[in-house]
Amino acid sequence: MSELRIAVVGAGLMGSDHIIRIENRIVGASVAAVVEPDEGRAKAALAEAPEAVWFPNIEAAIAAGGIDAVLIATPGQFHEPVLLPALAAGLPILCEKPLTPDSASSMRMVEAEVATGKQLIQVGFMRRFDAGYQSLKELISSNGQGELLGLHCAHRNPEVPESYHNDMLIFDSVVHEIDIVRFLTDSPIKSVEVKAMKRNSNNHEGFNDPILVLLTTQSDVLATVEMNVSVKFGYQVKTEAVFENGIAEIGRTSGMNTWFEGQIGTAEHMSFKTRFAAAYDAQIQRWVNATKRGEIDGPSAWDGYLAAAAVEAGLEALHTGQRVDANYASKPAFYN
Repeated sequence: MSELRIAVVGAGLMGSDHIIRIENRIVGASVAAVVEPDEGRAKAALAEAPEAVWFPNIEAAIAAGGIDAVLIATPGQFHEPVLLPALAAGLPILCEKPLTPDSASSMRMVEAEVATGKQLIQVGFMRRFDAGYQSLKELISSNGQGELLGLHCAHRNPEVPESYHNDMLIFDSVVHEIDIVRFLTDSPIKSVEVKAMKRNSNNHEGFNDPILVLLTTQSDVLATVEMNVSVKFGYQVKTEAVFENGIAEIGRTSGMNTWFEGQIGTAEHMSFKTRFAAAYDAQIQRWVNATKRGEIDGPSAWDGYLAAAAVEAGLEALHTGQRVDANYASKPAFYN
C-alpha cells in the first residue's frame, strides 16, 4: 500500500486539526473522505483536503469504497455508531478518546473487535506519544532512581465554555491522567477519590473547580491530580514523579524566557493543540505506519475499556465524596 486513504469522521475542533495534520505533516497518508453531517463544517474541512469526498455518514463512505482506514474525531457519545460499521468492514480505526462514554458500551466494542479476529482499534490517548511522558516511562521502568513511590499531576486550562460541566472534569479531562498513570506504572487504577478545593470565582454558575483526584493503582502507587480548568494563565500539563532516591518532573514550560523591567517571564501554551502538537503528530504517523503493517501501535480497545471503567469510579467518587473501587471484567486472551 503506497498511501493510506483515511476517512476522518467528525470535522469539528479535533477532526479539522487532524485533517490539516494528515495533509501537511504525515507521510504516507491522505484524507480521502470527510464524514460530517453538518455541511458547513464539512466544506470548511474540504478546503484543507481538496481531494477528499464528503459523506454525511460512515455507511455511505464505506459503501463508496476508496478508503483504507478510519479516524474517529466525533464526541464520545457518537463513537459506537461509527465503530461498529467500520469494524464490520474490517477497517483499521484510530478512535479519539474515549473509546465510548461508559464501560458497558466499551465492552461491546471489545467484544465486536474480538469477533473480527484482529486488533483494528487504537484509542487516541496521545500523551503516551509525548516525549516527556516517554522519558519518564523509561526512567520508571529502568529503576534508575529506585522504585516509583508516587506521582503529582497537574492539568490546567485557562478557561472552558459554559457547556463544560462538573462531570466533564472526570470523563473529559481526568481520563487522560487515568490512562497515563496506568501507562507509567503498568498497573490499572484500583480506586478513585475526589476532593473539592476552594471554588474558583472564575467558574460559571453551577460549575465547581478545582478538584483534587487521588488515583491509587493496583501496584499501590498513589497519584494526585490537580484538575483546574479556569485558572486563566494558560494550558499546562505537568507530572512530578517521586522515587526512592530522587525526583523527576516533566511538562515544565519550554517557551521563551524573558527578563525585562524587573520581571522574569516565560511563555506558556494556551491550548492542548500546541502543548501536544508533537505528540499528536507522532501518534498519527505511527498509526499510519502500523496500519500498513496490519498492526496497531498504541492504546488498544482494552485500554479504552479500562479507562471507561475507572472513569465510572471517578464519577461516583465525585458525586459521593467517597473513595470508590474500580471494577473490571476479565481481560480477554485476545489482548495478551
